[in-house]
Amino acid sequence: MKVLIINCGSSSIKYELFEMTTESVLAEGVVERIGTDSAIIKLRVTGRDPLVQTSEILDHQVGLSRVLSLLMSREQGVIQSAEEVKAVGHRVVHGGEYFSEAVIIDPKVRQAIRQTIDLAPLHNLPNLLGIDAAQSQLPQAVHVAVFDTAFHQTMPTYAYMYPLPRVLYEKYKIRRYGFHGTSHKYVSQRAAAFLKRPIEELKIISCHIGNGASVAAIRQGKSVDTSMGMTPLEGLMMGTRCGDIDPAIVPYVMAREELTLAEVKSMMNKHSGLLGISGLSEDMRVIEEAAEQGHAQAKLALDMYVYKIRKVIGSYVAAMNGMDVLIFTAGVGENSSLVRERVCKNLTCFGIELDDGQNQLRRKEERRISTSSSKVEVLVIPTNEELMIAREAKKLVEKISL
Repeated sequence: MKVLIINCGSSSIKYELFEMTTESVLAEGVVERIGTDSAIIKLRVTGRDPLVQTSEILDHQVGLSRVLSLLMSREQGVIQSAEEVKAVGHRVVHGGEYFSEAVIIDPKVRQAIRQTIDLAPLHNLPNLLGIDAAQSQLPQAVHVAVFDTAFHQTMPTYAYMYPLPRVLYEKYKIRRYGFHGTSHKYVSQRAAAFLKRPIEELKIISCHIGNGASVAAIRQGKSVDTSMGMTPLEGLMMGTRCGDIDPAIVPYVMAREELTLAEVKSMMNKHSGLLGISGLSEDMRVIEEAAEQGHAQAKLALDMYVYKIRKVIGSYVAAMNGMDVLIFTAGVGENSSLVRERVCKNLTCFGIELDDGQNQLRRKEERRISTSSSKVEVLVIPTNEELMIAREAKKLVEKISL
């Protein structure tokens, strides 16, 4: 079964085509700068040289049409016709309280996604544009929505409610939703498989640390807490996001700097975090190199970054009354041995012991980086959200085929 995965931004389409009998990637790529006369299409097919084209692409319909043409082309193609695509998995950022699992897209699902646009205006609207384009061009396929927030819908009420007047929740659904759910679900399942233990027996803390970052507490395979909230701004210090701050800072700074609402939102989302503290970059590789060379603000940014992760891990140990597995994943989590070492250094009170040799290895594979005597299994699990979406789509196709 061939499954196409689509992740649409306001001016982009990321795509990946899977052959699900072997869970192998046939082709992947991206369409960038949609809406211009110099849009870029990138295609990478396993075993071939990458392809890059530039042309006018004014909307997502045209962008997806170009992608399908490439996938079926004689020179670059991997399928003979669109009929081979049995399912399309759509990444949708926000599902609100409507969705706790992947669903087949029908008019009611589309309407629910539309009703959550206010919660994720930069993401859900482009996600809908991708759904419209794919449904019109691949009408024979089963279209499935997989939500970043769905995995965290198992959080108990006391974990997701904010201590604000309840009327704000009743009127506007202001609560904690969490994100990166597809990644947290994938790596927690892979961790259980790697350890050959039932996930129902495990208390897992998953650290998805990239430019955006979140930690999830996972008990018996279900999310019971996560660091992101109503928006991805809450929680950890990130590449350009500030994470948790005293909310009174916002009106204080707005008044003294005469900032508009848009300006203060931009400050917290795009000019804070590693970039804001270091003054150099949001890229952890740059921060680490500068810190090693003695750059004081880069060192401070790194110290703050790992300290916050460590604090959240400690709070989740308390929330679950224990921890069996600690996972590092995503760009920083998978690649920065220094961040992993620094985070775990002061977690020895929980019985964590790192194997320095395993931690220093630079391999894109699942591996244990704790010692045999460590009371907590510390793992590096490369995330694969696209494969998780493909699996969800395949499962729903097979369900309706029974």
